[in-house]
Amino acid sequence: MAVLRTPESRFANLPDYPFAPHYLELAAAIGRPGEARMHYLDEGRGNPILCLHGEPSWSFLYRRMLPILARRGRVLAPDLFGFGKSDKFTERADYSYAMHHDAVLGFIEALDLRDITLVCQDWGGLIGLQIAGQHPERFARLVVMNTALPTGEEEVGPGFLAWREYVANTPDLAIGPLFGRAIVPEDRRTPEILAAYDAPYPDRSYKEGAQAFPSLVPITPDDPGAAENREAWKTLERWSKPCLVMAGDRDIVLGIPAGTRFTKRIPTAGELVVVENASHFLQEDKGEEVAERIVAWLDA
Repeated sequence: MAVLRTPESRFANLPDYPFAPHYLELAAAIGRPGEARMHYLDEGRGNPILCLHGEPSWSFLYRRMLPILARRGRVLAPDLFGFGKSDKFTERADYSYAMHHDAVLGFIEALDLRDITLVCQDWGGLIGLQIAGQHPERFARLVVMNTALPTGEEEVGPGFLAWREYVANTPDLAIGPLFGRAIVPEDRRTPEILAAYDAPYPDRSYKEGAQAFPSLVPITPDDPGAAENREAWKTLERWSKPCLVMAGDRDIVLGIPAGTRFTKRIPTAGELVVVENASHFLQEDKGEEVAERIVAWLDA
């Protein structure tokens, strides 16, 4: 049950990340004794825009989007447990789909967030969209990017299966180099940016959350989280509030096929917006463009 907290010195002089840190104690929300401190960014004023990251990133991924989105609301970008400046549990068994769900729901309830615009990518969608389906009264809009809400009944793409197998067979996930391969624009593959994605992890003992995530995705109907996602889809298939779906055209993990699942099943989704020259981490590849698209959509 041990908890690790990344030394603050690891986050010194991060590029384009001048944001003040904020923290919530969420041990009770996830049913854990002792401490479980979640870090989040809190910029701007107005109705909440909740930005949820995925695997193996953290709120640093949203740094180029935050100032733009903050023109339209209060932007909140938490670090999931095991990532960023949030606490990291040393035991793989401490990470579960349910724990991450309970942590984000606890975050929403602790700050009493309502009229939320959810901006989610990768595991941010698996968690955030499940919660939106369960608690639609708290959500006003959905922005869905390179993510999924799997029930274990869908065909699993080869890109994800390859990623899942790679992580399972890589005892010490090299996160900085991984982003070096994933980021499309060459000018964003700088040593400083790659080091920032590595910053939360002084050594292997801090990485259990990142190592666990791929194996937690439901790929059969009986996997944990699959039944909850089937129930969430019942709400999303009747969704009457605005929904925007975007996908990077160079995302081989999820991308356009996953995006079209949402445009076909969510009544208000409209046409899929394809972001050109963007991979799985489209916030990094085209952060300003993606944020401007969201602001224009909110204004409309």
